[in-house]
Amino acid sequence: MEDHNLVKNTLDQIPQANSNAKRIVGLVKEGGRITGYQLSDNSIVEKQQAVNMAKQGQIAGVGIAHRGDTEYLKSIPDGSENNNLGNLPSVSSHS
Repeated sequence: MEDHNLVKNTLDQIPQANSNAKRIVGLVKEGGRITGYQLSDNSIVEKQQAVNMAKQGQIAGVGIAHRGDTEYLKSIPDGSENNNLGNLPSVSSHS
């Protein structure tokens, strides 16, 4: 259980998700870097938009962390590797 808390400590914020919050089901990548996310309603949102949505409780199962000045989403550890963001399939943005 201790490493569970250690990982949570790397999160700056764990917003309370709304009852109708969406989940992230896919990653939009450009050149290997995540630039956006596909949500459970099949919509595609940019990375910063997803961070803002998560802060408002609109995305479940994620917390907010930062690297330098950049905020990003991170899975909240729940003991399962399958739903970690890094294990989600890559999708192509429909733009």
